[in-house]
Amino acid sequence: MLRLLLLLAATGAAADTVVATRTIRAQEIVDPDALRLDPGTVPGIATRFEEVIGLEARVTVYPGQALRLDAFGPPALVDRNQIVELVFSRNGLFIVTEGRALARGGAGDRVRVMNLSSRTVLTGTITPDGAINVAGE
Repeated sequence: MLRLLLLLAATGAAADTVVATRTIRAQEIVDPDALRLDPGTVPGIATRFEEVIGLEARVTVYPGQALRLDAFGPPALVDRNQIVELVFSRNGLFIVTEGRALARGGAGDRVRVMNLSSRTVLTGTITPDGAINVAGE
């Protein structure tokens, strides 16, 4: 195993790994000053800054810790308990009402939401403008 590592290092086949330079808290947007490159590579770990800059951390990452790709995602548009616009549109019928988000999420995420008029809990998809589409999908 040691020979394989030495051979990979000698041939330059090793890539870099993105590592945190400071604590990145959950729900924080990653910026370039929080990152550095360290030698070595591990599957599922970011190898380029562009893979994580601008994304939101889903868990806290500590200094010196490699950044797992599954620990980052698009920034949240909707917070839990936030009042949101519910949109139902099908076959020419278009209904808009208010609801309360029961989870936090970004564009494209499916979340549960409560219709404030009927107190019914629905599942919908967050749209890029922050509304939630609850059409029977």
